[in-house]
Amino acid sequence: MPELPEVETVVRSIAPLTGQRILSAEFRNLRILRGGDPDALSALLQGRRIVAIQRFGKFIVASFEGGGYLTIHLGMTGRLLLGGASGKHTHAIFTFPRTTLLFDDSRQFGSIEFSVDFPPRVARLGPEPLDIPFDQFSSALQRHKTRIKSLLLNQTFLRGVGNIYADEALFRAGIHPQALTQRIRRHRARKLYDAIVAVLTEAIAAGGSSISDYVDAEGRKGLFQFSHRVYQRTGEPCPACQTPIRRVIVTQRSSHFCPRCQRR
Repeated sequence: MPELPEVETVVRSIAPLTGQRILSAEFRNLRILRGGDPDALSALLQGRRIVAIQRFGKFIVASFEGGGYLTIHLGMTGRLLLGGASGKHTHAIFTFPRTTLLFDDSRQFGSIEFSVDFPPRVARLGPEPLDIPFDQFSSALQRHKTRIKSLLLNQTFLRGVGNIYADEALFRAGIHPQALTQRIRRHRARKLYDAIVAVLTEAIAAGGSSISDYVDAEGRKGLFQFSHRVYQRTGEPCPACQTPIRRVIVTQRSSHFCPRCQRR
């Protein structure tokens, strides 16, 4: 699933649509359309001017002149593509004066939703990991009693962090994914905070991680997968100590770590 760096890269690549009007919108699949009639939504969006396109965690939110929000979640295999021809996995087409924006999703776990008010499911998300002050992060960490990997995947704790970047940040911080949050003291929390910021910033600069289907709106793959130190590297030598990387399941998700470098 695209995580914060991938969604941020997509948002930046569709930024030129800001200020443009939607000439027409076509929805071909009801499964990806949440709580709306496709014909009614097409009529509602026609002629509307986009005033902002923002990322909130893993969500993309387009705001319109006069009010209203179009919220897009890419799910596992969703793509937003500028220009090009539609295909069998194209479920929505937005036509602008100089280009088109396609929503492709082979597995159909993504979603598109229009709301008059700011979308509640976005409003419920936790703070932005690149903006939250350390003291707020540390205090929130101590309020929870769970495994640290589980907490990092909790979108009400931090929005946008997923499996890839949780694994990579925990490795850099030297913290085991099964470590209990209440046992992480302030100096280790600081290492984790710095690691989260660093790995997300580096991943954004590299255009995200292209593990399977992910590309930006111009069809370009990310490059950060070549900088992964533990994620999906089970059995390979740790880049720091050469110990084989291991894999465990935390919160029904695979977690990759070095058993020597990462302490509970």
